[in-house]
Amino acid sequence: MYAGSMRLELLMRGVGSLKEKRHVVTSLISHLDRKLHVGVAEIDHQDKWQRAAIGVAAVAPQAGQLDRILVAVRKAVEARPDVEILEYSISHLEHEQ
Repeated sequence: MYAGSMRLELLMRGVGSLKEKRHVVTSLISHLDRKLHVGVAEIDHQDKWQRAAIGVAAVAPQAGQLDRILVAVRKAVEARPDVEILEYSISHLEHEQ
Protein backbone atom coordinates (compact mmCIF):
# COMPACT_ATOMS: atom_id res chain seq x y z
CA MET A 1 0.00 0.00 0.00
CA TYR A 2 1.20 3.48 -0.84
CA ALA A 3 -0.22 6.64 0.69
CA GLY A 4 0.55 10.21 -0.17
CA SER A 5 -0.47 13.68 0.77
CA MET A 6 -0.26 16.99 -1.01
CA ARG A 7 -0.45 20.50 0.36
CA LEU A 8 -1.48 23.22 -2.08
CA GLU A 9 -1.14 26.93 -1.30
CA LEU A 10 -3.72 28.76 -3.41
CA LEU A 11 -4.45 32.31 -4.49
CA MET A 12 -7.90 33.45 -5.64
CA ARG A 13 -7.48 36.92 -7.14
CA GLY A 14 -11.08 37.79 -8.01
CA VAL A 15 -12.45 37.02 -4.55
CA GLY A 16 -13.73 39.98 -2.52
CA SER A 17 -15.14 38.33 0.60
CA LEU A 18 -14.86 35.24 2.77
CA LYS A 19 -18.24 34.12 1.41
CA GLU A 20 -16.93 34.21 -2.18
CA LYS A 21 -13.76 32.43 -1.12
CA ARG A 22 -15.77 29.73 0.64
CA HIS A 23 -17.75 29.15 -2.57
CA VAL A 24 -14.56 28.72 -4.64
CA VAL A 25 -12.89 26.43 -2.08
CA THR A 26 -16.01 24.31 -1.54
CA SER A 27 -16.47 23.93 -5.29
CA LEU A 28 -12.82 22.91 -5.73
CA ILE A 29 -12.94 20.37 -2.89
CA SER A 30 -16.16 18.86 -4.23
CA HIS A 31 -14.72 18.63 -7.74
CA LEU A 32 -11.54 16.84 -6.59
CA ASP A 33 -13.52 14.45 -4.41
CA ARG A 34 -15.98 13.55 -7.19
CA LYS A 35 -13.52 13.38 -10.08
CA LEU A 36 -10.42 11.88 -8.48
CA HIS A 37 -11.79 10.17 -5.34
CA VAL A 38 -9.26 11.72 -2.97
CA GLY A 39 -9.69 13.07 0.53
CA VAL A 40 -9.57 16.87 0.53
CA ALA A 41 -9.89 19.53 3.23
CA GLU A 42 -9.12 23.22 3.68
CA ILE A 43 -6.25 23.28 6.16
CA ASP A 44 -5.05 26.89 6.48
CA HIS A 45 -5.77 30.57 5.78
CA GLN A 46 -9.48 30.26 6.66
CA ASP A 47 -9.57 33.93 7.70
CA LYS A 48 -8.01 35.35 4.50
CA TRP A 49 -10.11 36.34 1.49
CA GLN A 50 -7.78 35.47 -1.34
CA ARG A 51 -5.62 32.71 0.17
CA ALA A 52 -6.34 29.10 0.96
CA ALA A 53 -4.40 25.95 1.65
CA ILE A 54 -5.87 22.55 0.96
CA GLY A 55 -4.61 19.14 1.93
CA VAL A 56 -5.17 16.11 -0.28
CA ALA A 57 -4.75 12.47 0.76
CA ALA A 58 -4.68 9.44 -1.53
CA VAL A 59 -3.98 5.71 -1.24
CA ALA A 60 -3.02 3.31 -4.05
CA PRO A 61 -1.73 -0.25 -4.40
CA GLN A 62 1.32 0.86 -6.43
CA ALA A 63 3.66 3.84 -6.16
CA GLY A 64 3.22 4.77 -9.82
CA GLN A 65 -0.55 4.87 -9.47
CA LEU A 66 -0.26 7.11 -6.42
CA ASP A 67 2.02 9.49 -8.31
CA ARG A 68 -0.47 9.63 -11.22
CA ILE A 69 -3.29 10.48 -8.81
CA LEU A 70 -1.34 13.33 -7.20
CA VAL A 71 -0.27 14.71 -10.60
CA ALA A 72 -3.92 14.58 -11.71
CA VAL A 73 -4.91 16.58 -8.61
CA ARG A 74 -2.35 19.29 -9.40
CA LYS A 75 -3.44 19.45 -13.04
CA ALA A 76 -7.12 19.64 -12.07
CA VAL A 77 -6.39 22.61 -9.79
CA GLU A 78 -4.18 24.28 -12.41
CA ALA A 79 -7.00 23.98 -14.97
CA ARG A 80 -9.31 26.14 -12.88
CA PRO A 81 -9.31 29.78 -13.99
CA ASP A 82 -10.35 31.05 -10.54
CA VAL A 83 -7.41 29.49 -8.63
CA GLU A 84 -3.63 29.88 -8.88
CA ILE A 85 -1.23 27.46 -7.21
CA LEU A 86 1.43 29.43 -5.35
CA GLU A 87 3.22 26.40 -3.95
CA TYR A 88 2.68 22.69 -3.47
CA SER A 89 4.44 19.87 -1.67
CA ILE A 90 4.03 16.10 -1.70
CA SER A 91 4.77 13.56 1.03
CA HIS A 92 4.82 9.78 0.54
CA LEU A 93 4.29 6.96 3.00
CA GLU A 94 5.19 3.44 1.91
CA HIS A 95 3.85 0.43 3.78
CA GLU A 96 5.23 -2.99 2.93
CA GLN A 97 3.41 -6.12 4.07
